[in-house]
Amino acid sequence: MTTYSLQDHSLILDNPNRQYPLRIKDLPDEDKPREKLIKEGPISLSTPELLAVVLNVGTKKEEVMMMSSRIVKEYGEKGIINQTDPKLLEKELGVPLAKSCQIVACFELGRRFFKETKGRAAVIRTPKQAYEYLKEMRDLPKEQLRGIYLNSRHRVVHDEIISIGSLTTNIVHPREVFRPALEYSAVAMVLAHNHPSGVVKPTESDISITKQLVEAGHILGIDLLDHIIITKNRFASVPVEY
Repeated sequence: MTTYSLQDHSLILDNPNRQYPLRIKDLPDEDKPREKLIKEGPISLSTPELLAVVLNVGTKKEEVMMMSSRIVKEYGEKGIINQTDPKLLEKELGVPLAKSCQIVACFELGRRFFKETKGRAAVIRTPKQAYEYLKEMRDLPKEQLRGIYLNSRHRVVHDEIISIGSLTTNIVHPREVFRPALEYSAVAMVLAHNHPSGVVKPTESDISITKQLVEAGHILGIDLLDHIIITKNRFASVPVEY
């Protein structure tokens, strides 16, 4: 319970910097995502606002705008777009399964509707190109492992978040890394993860995991071309030649 003293104006709080919940019903009509969409069109809405329209309502613990903002912040825009497993989304983001299903279904519809009309996929041939494709990971608050899967012309055929959290050999299994490669008929891939600490130097765990995955890729006939580490201002490659 928060306690106020009228005499000394002191305030006892566990977190004095916490923000008050933002409730959509308390916003002026022109700032409510749905009304804004109707009046100004989807281009006027931020990504969290668009996601809030899809989710419609939040939970008892988290209002919908807070939920959508947190999801985009923690997962990243490209990451959330390419997530296809609602149970994984539920587990990693702590949102109800019904909400996870709404998110996955929404982006799957987008992929299907625009599959034939979208532009040519990105090409990744160098570490710099990989970084440019993945640079949104600079601002992620949690460590995230991403796999970029390529065809024989180095065009991206799939982009998937493999795990969220500190990388260890216990949670990074070759099966999870290479499953999308087999599913999307990729012949090569680039692995990437961010260091929220800002330290760009590969850890011993980073090197060990990379070596393990290179060897697994050789067995499967799928080349791990690079393992990129991304920080706020820099990026580096984990050596993949052994």
